[in-house]
Amino acid sequence: MSLFDDDFYSTRVSRKAVRSSEREGKSFSFGKPRRDGSWSNVRIALTSSLVSAVAAVTVFGLSVGFGGGGSVQKVNPAVATVQTGDPLERTIQAAEKVRPAVVSIINEQALSSMGAGADDLDEYGDEGMGLEEASLGSGVIFQKEKGKAYIITNNHVVEDAAAVKAVLSNGEIREASVVGKDSITDLAVLEIDSKGIDVVAEIGDSNGLRAGQWVMAIGNPLGLSDSLTMGIVSKTHRIIPVSLSQDGVFDWEQEVIQIDASINQGNSGGPLIDLNGKVVGINSMKVADFGVEGVGFAIPSKYAMPIVESLMEFGKVTRPYLGVYTMDLEQYWAQQANQTDAENSGLDDEDWLEDGEAAGDGDGTELPPIELKLPKDVRDGVIVLEAVGPAKDAGLAFNDVIVKLDKQPISSTMELRKYLYAKKKIGDKIEVTLYRDGEKQTLQLELGEKAEE
Repeated sequence: MSLFDDDFYSTRVSRKAVRSSEREGKSFSFGKPRRDGSWSNVRIALTSSLVSAVAAVTVFGLSVGFGGGGSVQKVNPAVATVQTGDPLERTIQAAEKVRPAVVSIINEQALSSMGAGADDLDEYGDEGMGLEEASLGSGVIFQKEKGKAYIITNNHVVEDAAAVKAVLSNGEIREASVVGKDSITDLAVLEIDSKGIDVVAEIGDSNGLRAGQWVMAIGNPLGLSDSLTMGIVSKTHRIIPVSLSQDGVFDWEQEVIQIDASINQGNSGGPLIDLNGKVVGINSMKVADFGVEGVGFAIPSKYAMPIVESLMEFGKVTRPYLGVYTMDLEQYWAQQANQTDAENSGLDDEDWLEDGEAAGDGDGTELPPIELKLPKDVRDGVIVLEAVGPAKDAGLAFNDVIVKLDKQPISSTMELRKYLYAKKKIGDKIEVTLYRDGEKQTLQLELGEKAEE
């Protein structure tokens, strides 16, 4: 069954309908004047009405700008396009425009049977170290420059890769290198040789999307390369909480486009295009749950492209760094409520968040039990588990509870991170309001740049 019903969506009128209308319709004619030169009252009235109508239309046309100083009524070009274009043909043309620029991404990792990870390649080299296909994804070529072609994809598509390959639309496999990646926005840029690549995708403006608008997802779902799916924009702006460290603690929020076009494993990193063949988003994720269908998400182009530009220029996204490992006060209260023995008062390393990021391996040091002294009305904030860098230099310490940044209330690690990344820059001064041993204090510090791991 086709997606569109031709009879319903077509703007053409069938010849049969025209002939039927001509047979049933009635012609209105003024006829000829009588031989004696006289006109009937009916004919005079009809002629007078016609002249009056023409005059009224002419005056109105002049007033709205057919010629003169009146204002011209603007027509939404998107609406006009939808009304006059054949939906079936537009989808075909849009797909043909972008498909040659869509590639499949192969993430290769060290053979698990050898007990080696990607880091071991640095020590042993590629020789003698087997690689296997770990995952598949998609990407889109968006730029060609100086003999290189650049591809946008998702960070999770190339995460932990020992080697990355790009498969062109013609089936050719090329070695790819990672220019830069960012786990927070889940974006990455790859580089391949541009020889023989003639098509580069055009980036569109996701700000112009409207709910109900037709869009298409192109990619490599389930290893089926060069696949297209189609649907509508379900919601132009949807906020999705994400756990960057995959520990079940939501420490970031991603603003995405919600679509009902089918998104499956392998579609990640591929383009979401409009019916003009422009990339308006990067397919990123879907809701994978029993009984859930048609709920997919894409990173809007307006958010993706500034990140891509930073990755192209610096190989990373530079962000301000406070230097605190934290735990949400809300989580602490929940633990206290459910605590059954003294052992639960400690924290594992994976519970630590550094400016909202996973703390990593840690040094194995056991934290002393958290015993907070807070006013009864303080229920929201973040607990400092360890201070490093700028925070340590400013005097922040274990068990401090941060409640404000620059007088902006902070109730969670997510809010702390969002404030830093949205409102501050590296080198900016920031005021930290906190409680220490029940006493309210204020510290000033200068935000730094986080060093590479």
